[in-house]
Amino acid sequence: MTDVQTTPKDWASDQEVRWCPGCGDYSILTALRQMMPEVGTRREDTVFISGIGCAARFPYYMNTYGMHSIHGRAPAIATGLAVARPDLDVWVVGGDGDMLSIGGNHLIHALRRNVNLTILLFNNQIYGLTKGQYSPTSEVGKVTKSSPAGSLDQPFNPISVALGAEATFVARTHDMDRKHMQETFQRAHDHKGAALVEIFQNCNVFNDGAFETITKKGNRDSMLIPLVHGEPIRFGADNEKGVTMRNGPAEVVNVADVGEDAIVVHDEANPDPSVAFALSRLAHSVDVPNPVGVFRAIQRAEYAESAAQQLAAAQEERGSGDLEALLHSGSTWQV
Repeated sequence: MTDVQTTPKDWASDQEVRWCPGCGDYSILTALRQMMPEVGTRREDTVFISGIGCAARFPYYMNTYGMHSIHGRAPAIATGLAVARPDLDVWVVGGDGDMLSIGGNHLIHALRRNVNLTILLFNNQIYGLTKGQYSPTSEVGKVTKSSPAGSLDQPFNPISVALGAEATFVARTHDMDRKHMQETFQRAHDHKGAALVEIFQNCNVFNDGAFETITKKGNRDSMLIPLVHGEPIRFGADNEKGVTMRNGPAEVVNVADVGEDAIVVHDEANPDPSVAFALSRLAHSVDVPNPVGVFRAIQRAEYAESAAQQLAAAQEERGSGDLEALLHSGSTWQV
């Protein structure tokens, strides 16, 4: 990518932004527009692909190429584009319903293949566009229009799903911290391969305050666990809390009770995803401290590059081939 000087205004399209007043999507859009000049890419080389849902309106609001595709298929369409045009900067945007329900299959395969995509998963734990049904990330017992007696479904943990699919970059941020979003988005963009960022995003109409326990400014010190590569995993107003794995699973402890040597030192580059997975299972709800930051960032062969190398090797060994001869080889019929 060529370094190009742009401003946030250059990345804003002429379309009126239409989300519900107060929606967390506005802050995500602003953070991304402000971050894009730091990336140094051309708008003409950038593509945003989305599926269906509130988050899927994103391509309209970025002054780039884009496609508002069909429900759940954004990772599949983006895979085709990224493989055919590896010179492009391809982003995928979708909500928890779009990405993890009908689109779950496409998402995990894009991640396991390590296609060079930057995937932003807006998680508001609800179906917003279709007016408030429970989603794949809604908590058990969630009362909605489609679960009047409470949801019986065990929710997905998007970070665990991504790590289980062997994604090479997995991170989490939230819509109440623009600086953290921008840093996380840039890290994801700069990663070569499939990068997934889960964003805790408030739907103030159908699930207002879902993450307030952990993202409200006064709660962050005690409820957000920052993951910083190479540093002990500690949090709290005075860093009095920490994360240990001395008994197997990751658990939150008082540092004074166990000693500093017992606190896990975060290693996002560990090729073994088991520790990152344990960190993703640290919180089973948004009522307890949750990790934010980069869980995993490793290097592995990128799909489009590997496919191009395989094709080049085949052509060198067998020649470019004759398509007409291939079509008329073997048994043919005239109808």
